[in-house]
Amino acid sequence: MTSTGRRPNQTDIASRLGVSVSTVSRALANEEGISEAVRRDVQRMARTMGYRSKHMPGLRAMDRRVVALVPFANATGGLSSFYVSILDAMRSEARACGLDLDVRVISERTVNLDLIDRHAKEAGAGAVLLAGIDAPDELAVWCREQDVHAVLVNGSDPLMRISSVAPANFYGAYMATKHLLSCGHRKILHYTYGDRPTILERRRGFVTAMADVPGSEAVLVCGEERTPLELLSDIAGRKHDATALFCWNDIAAVEIMEGIKGGLASAGQGFSIIGFDDLPLAAMTSPRLTTIRVDREAIGRGAIRLLSHQLEGETAIQQMEIGVSLVAGGTVHVIA
Repeated sequence: MTSTGRRPNQTDIASRLGVSVSTVSRALANEEGISEAVRRDVQRMARTMGYRSKHMPGLRAMDRRVVALVPFANATGGLSSFYVSILDAMRSEARACGLDLDVRVISERTVNLDLIDRHAKEAGAGAVLLAGIDAPDELAVWCREQDVHAVLVNGSDPLMRISSVAPANFYGAYMATKHLLSCGHRKILHYTYGDRPTILERRRGFVTAMADVPGSEAVLVCGEERTPLELLSDIAGRKHDATALFCWNDIAAVEIMEGIKGGLASAGQGFSIIGFDDLPLAAMTSPRLTTIRVDREAIGRGAIRLLSHQLEGETAIQQMEIGVSLVAGGTVHVIA
């Protein structure tokens, strides 16, 4: 429908695209003399605007085929339960949307454009989903040139070239840190790792929350510089003199927590730990790990819906954030 509530016509489509009405008519009727690029743009705009014509085709068979790439480490390592939930939801939503989803586990350490191109061509896919993979710099140009759609799953593109869906990493970290601050902690460690945009958002949320409270002190420790075992040693030696630790994910949090329980380090009375993700592992500890719950199924559904909108003609780059929530366990203590 148009902004006036009437059904769109070919003049509306022509106006939106800056082409003639005759060009729109010929493109919708699949007549000769129209370039494939113009035909594609006209038909997608028609779908976006809700235009209906007996001549206008539905999605091409290629557009219905989607290949999802998942790094081997994500599929088999500690984060496997995280991605299994996402993939299950993607499969279910893809079926509901009439899409043919081909999930592929890739063993390559570095995911580059050549690899993405190869898998897309092998699958005969008109769309790709990159799970836990950051966009190569050339991806946006490749998508335009190859007429392939792409969505980052549990990722984000700070330059806003590729659509994405991810948990609210900034606000989740902000929430976790505010919880520690509300319990009286003023010197808090944040154990982080890598430079993925999603992880940097968690780091930024932590720093922002700490800056909100006068007299608080934020300490950043990077996993590339200190292993969990080394951080345990630092905690035992009171190197940072912190009373709480916020870890970038549950796996790191549980490793530190179990090290303290196992006698590898003495953290002091009231030392608190909070994780992120709410993996099944978080519920297996005693006491239960306090963490931030990520709705992984919603990420999977959201990725397919974003992709479906693109296939129906949506051209705007969209960054979808899935809300998170605090899961109160027994690892955060109130201090005076």
